[in-house]
Amino acid sequence: MFKKIIIFLKEVKLEIGKVSWPAKNELFASTWVVLLFSVIFALGVWVVDLFFSKVLRIVLG
Repeated sequence: MFKKIIIFLKEVKLEIGKVSWPAKNELFASTWVVLLFSVIFALGVWVVDLFFSKVLRIVLG
């Protein structure tokens, strides 16, 4: 049982070594893009929610 776990962990270490990791500046640039689009999406959802809330208030009185 323990032998299989050790083999698995060694294989994981080997596979992680094969991964092409992004450079630091590329990582930060990608992070900012994701954060920016997340904020834009959240604002869009907020605006749509406000619109539908006002429409429902008008319709339901």
